[in-house]
Amino acid sequence: MTVLVDPPMWPRHDRLWAHLVSDSSLAELHAFAERAGLPERSFDLDHYDIPDARYDELVGLGAVPVSAGDLIRRLRASGLRIPARDREPHPH
Repeated sequence: MTVLVDPPMWPRHDRLWAHLVSDSSLAELHAFAERAGLPERSFDLDHYDIPDARYDELVGLGAVPVSAGDLIRRLRASGLRIPARDREPHPH
């Protein structure tokens, strides 16, 4: 059971964003997010969107840094991935 974070490389709202996921359960992911003080609004069905300014803090709390490719592979392997076709349009 591991919480993973990819590099902050996804641009939106004039900053870069990372993704925080669990490779085993949403309960583990939500518990980590609660300990880290992440707002509920940052959860997007199977991951949390993390601003670049929080990246080092989350790694310090135990999130394991992985590449974006590794993060998505492990999320898919966990069975927790919600495919884009199953997502409702998300206003950003």
